[in-house]
Amino acid sequence: MICLAGQTKNCEATLLCPQLNKTALAAAALILNAFFFGLSWWPFRTLQSHGLHPLWATSLTLGTALICLLLLRPFAWRSLLRHPMLWWLMLASGLTNVGFNWAVTVGDVVRVVLLFYLMPAWVVLLAWPLLGEKPGAGSVLRLTLALAGVAIVLKTPDSPWPIPDSLADWLALMAGFCFAVTNILLRKLNHTPGQARMLAMFAGGTLMATGAALLGMHWDLVSAPPMPQASWSWLALGTGLAMLAANLALQYGAAHLNASTTAIIMLSEVIFASVSSVLLGTGELSPRTLLGGALILLASLLAVLSFGRPRSL
Repeated sequence: MICLAGQTKNCEATLLCPQLNKTALAAAALILNAFFFGLSWWPFRTLQSHGLHPLWATSLTLGTALICLLLLRPFAWRSLLRHPMLWWLMLASGLTNVGFNWAVTVGDVVRVVLLFYLMPAWVVLLAWPLLGEKPGAGSVLRLTLALAGVAIVLKTPDSPWPIPDSLADWLALMAGFCFAVTNILLRKLNHTPGQARMLAMFAGGTLMATGAALLGMHWDLVSAPPMPQASWSWLALGTGLAMLAANLALQYGAAHLNASTTAIIMLSEVIFASVSSVLLGTGELSPRTLLGGALILLASLLAVLSFGRPRSL
């Protein structure tokens, strides 16, 4: 492009526009992902009201997304054979989906989401044995903040100790731990094709949810799925397609923004989940929850900001 005298600013703006548009689109894609998963508790609760247990709902919705992905990328499964570590990703991601979807269906959504976002503490504890990253002063600070936050959230007037007091609490903590493992594995597997990682995550969620549901039925803990009805089948199908779209949006957004920006935007999922659940009467923002949640989110934010700092030698 040739700029005439007096038109330099216009030309520079023209050159910057494509990059700015791409950045804005990437940010919008990440917000879309956070918005969907922040509100994902609603379709699972609705499906449960129609007699579909959260495990079966997870199996059905993720199975729908898995089938669509295989139709779009029919040979993606070959990478699972070439990269055995992807099977560990299947396991960790599958348990993440099972725990989180079940927890937000049966528990207080705000409490579940905050316990799930204890991930910075788990990452500090796991990064040393799995990635060889010894925790520094900043890591210890984030771990302390996160643990203090979760202790405040868990400590109720009726319990002498801050321990999980419900199935939803345990599921949320398990899901957050598995989510931390999932993120660490994604870092180790960044050399594998993106479609293979997506396939492993959707397949893991489908298989783990189905297996857990079948075991639950055997032990009379989970009811059999009802016969498909139009009143909820379309919701399950739409949720599965939305999950696929949300993950594609995440792939696009993360590919065009740096890691710290991506992580900061993804924290908006907590806001979407909290506000929507409180407005619809399925979550509670008590002073204790607000204080503990603030510490957990501060730990997450400090973890995000540390991504952009150079590593000390």
